[in-house]
Amino acid sequence: MLWLRWASYSQEPMDIREIARRAKVSTATASRAINRVSTVDPQLAKRVWKVVDELGYYPNTQARALVSGRSRIFGLIVSEFTNPFFPEIVQTFENLAVGNNYEILLTSTVNDPRRMELSVRRMIERRVDGVAILTFGMEETLLEHLRFRSVPLVFVDVGPDVRGIANIRINYQNGIRQAVQHLAALRHTRIAFVAGPLHLKSALARQEAFKASMIEIGLPPELIVVGDHRLEGGMRALIEIGRLNTRPTAVLCSNDMTAIGVMRQAYDQKIKIPDDLSVVGFDDIRMAEFTMPPLTTVQMSQKDLAKIAFQALLNEVEGRSTSHERHEYELTTNLVLRLSTALAPAGRPSTTPPKRVGASRFRKVSTTVQSD
Repeated sequence: MLWLRWASYSQEPMDIREIARRAKVSTATASRAINRVSTVDPQLAKRVWKVVDELGYYPNTQARALVSGRSRIFGLIVSEFTNPFFPEIVQTFENLAVGNNYEILLTSTVNDPRRMELSVRRMIERRVDGVAILTFGMEETLLEHLRFRSVPLVFVDVGPDVRGIANIRINYQNGIRQAVQHLAALRHTRIAFVAGPLHLKSALARQEAFKASMIEIGLPPELIVVGDHRLEGGMRALIEIGRLNTRPTAVLCSNDMTAIGVMRQAYDQKIKIPDDLSVVGFDDIRMAEFTMPPLTTVQMSQKDLAKIAFQALLNEVEGRSTSHERHEYELTTNLVLRLSTALAPAGRPSTTPPKRVGASRFRKVSTTVQSD
């Protein structure tokens, strides 16, 4: 039986039969109307909700979940709220939830596998209808733990090859190939890459995409510095790159925060962007458009990612896909051209003879920039 409660300080329960009596409908119709069952006649549903509004009652969602078997709550887990990549994901996901009469239970993991496991467990205990795990990193043991749950789950990149679990594959190769080819077209032959933490599968995938793209155009992918996807890591990475005998004319970064850190350190070292050094990021976070100069970057649309994740959960919960199928989605990446890239210094027309470029090849840098 569904109960309603006063919206005021009074917490006296009211039997749904009273709501049905005042609305002049059956108890079953009142229950279905409050649970927003689509088969209820719109006029009858309007009468039920008119009574609810007039009396100042609101549905007890926990009781409603027990009656309907659904909480109409989706869980959303992100890595960290302070990362500028995630706010647009959260906002888009919530907008879609509200538009579809769902709520969201939001949490962050701060890149802590144990905290992630506790977050998922808490959401399952709250009887959420599904969970979107948009963290770009997941421990294999946690995957093994979650695969036996009946709650629909959506992962990014790391979803197991198991039927009934949705996975969003990011096509990193497309956008990174465009970035490398763009730099090559600007006559850059010494292109560095600042990777992310290699325990993250997404960071490793971006590095591999860079290597493959460089080999594809006949350039050695030898200059790779491992960063931490943070501003400070980008600053330290440029210092490390500056210690090389043969310096790059372009740097491609594993995310925009790293690229912005590179640009900040370049400012301190009086390295002009893009005259002396071209810089490319990855993600296309909001602030990338407002750096000086605006950052050329590989766009991984946060809005589209949130839309795909929400739709995947909705398909699972509302029976739009069969449970015995394995569901795979793809999000492609594309280069966004701004002003942080330009013709390589050696290839730029000049009234003075260009400096001779050393013939020595890059040596690989394996120094890992530690997280704060």
